[in-house]
Amino acid sequence: MGLETATYTDQEIYRRELERFFYSGHWCYVGLEAEVPKPGDFKRTAIGERSVIMTRAQDGEIHVVENVCAHRGMRFCRDEFGNKKDLICPYHQWNYDLKGNLIGVPFRRGIKQDGKVNGGMPADFKPEEHGLNKLKVAIRNGVVFASFDHEVEPLEEFLGPTILQYFDRLFDGRKLKILGYNKQRIPGNWKLMQENIKDPYHPGLLHTWFVTFGLWRADNKSELKMDEHFRHAAMISTRGGGGKADVTAGVTSFKEQMRLNDDRFLDVVVEPWWNGPTAVMMTLFPSVIIQQQVNSVSTRHIQPNGHDSFDFVWTHFGFEDDTPEMTQRRLRQANLFGPAGFVSADDGEVIEFSQEGFEQKPFHQTIAELGGRDCGHTDHMVTETLIRGMYNYWRQVMEK
Repeated sequence: MGLETATYTDQEIYRRELERFFYSGHWCYVGLEAEVPKPGDFKRTAIGERSVIMTRAQDGEIHVVENVCAHRGMRFCRDEFGNKKDLICPYHQWNYDLKGNLIGVPFRRGIKQDGKVNGGMPADFKPEEHGLNKLKVAIRNGVVFASFDHEVEPLEEFLGPTILQYFDRLFDGRKLKILGYNKQRIPGNWKLMQENIKDPYHPGLLHTWFVTFGLWRADNKSELKMDEHFRHAAMISTRGGGGKADVTAGVTSFKEQMRLNDDRFLDVVVEPWWNGPTAVMMTLFPSVIIQQQVNSVSTRHIQPNGHDSFDFVWTHFGFEDDTPEMTQRRLRQANLFGPAGFVSADDGEVIEFSQEGFEQKPFHQTIAELGGRDCGHTDHMVTETLIRGMYNYWRQVMEK
């Protein structure tokens, strides 16, 4: 199986992807309920290239509205987070409640001047017809998804039973606690990040940390799982002992003599909810990666901004019942990840270099045949089955 590199460089293909994956037929990640804990709280984020606002209304309900004023189409919200009683467009002061309903129009009934009323909206103007664009919202165990498509299938069906099992393993109903954020802009096609976390081939080869200290490499006990459409995936691994082994022979990233000045980075404590695996990396197509890598847990939100660029937003979290020691452990291990993480910095760089190669040689055809040409679950990492599965699904949707 191969892909023409135009898949990553063609602007027309990219525009069609936005419409078919981000704006219709799919649930996209917008955030965690813990990011808007109080009535009036809001978070500005994005689905594809469209800016949206997640709000918690005064009744406590979560809503997601498009960040475009119904009046003159201005993208009006500039703050990333805040607390407001209503949403106001600064251009003409139209204001909306936190559910997106229009509740105020300046000079709607005109202005009295010289004994008469001048201007105003027409008599048949109905505020209820001019609210913000409201998205369909689904929340599961504190994680918020939204869709511009109100006919989208239920979230549980969208995820499917196999992936839902691993989703609920991490998000099991415990209250979440936000620990911090990282954000970076990666100069590469958005699909390359989905591929990267569907690719168990590279971690034990590219990442010095993973192969040297045994956090993720080919000789670890592992499984790869997909939903029935092959769009979502879970890479599941149990940490090995590290050190020199057959799988490290000739691997240039393996540094047998490497030692830590602060060995607390590998102060791993087994948590009861793990039920075995020390790492589960989930890709929920098209918009988010959900990470559990030892004690570090986070969401990674993919926000495309062109065929050759995407913003990547990391939300590091823990749980309200974590001890102070566990919170510190999660924060310390989070240094493995993020834009300058000891592991993830490698991924951002290779995605950039891949995009440069695609632009240089747009007629090239890539190869994804490790482990065969079929798609399916496996109990090892020496395969590209998850990448093949994703593009099997991609073609089905794009060729309709």
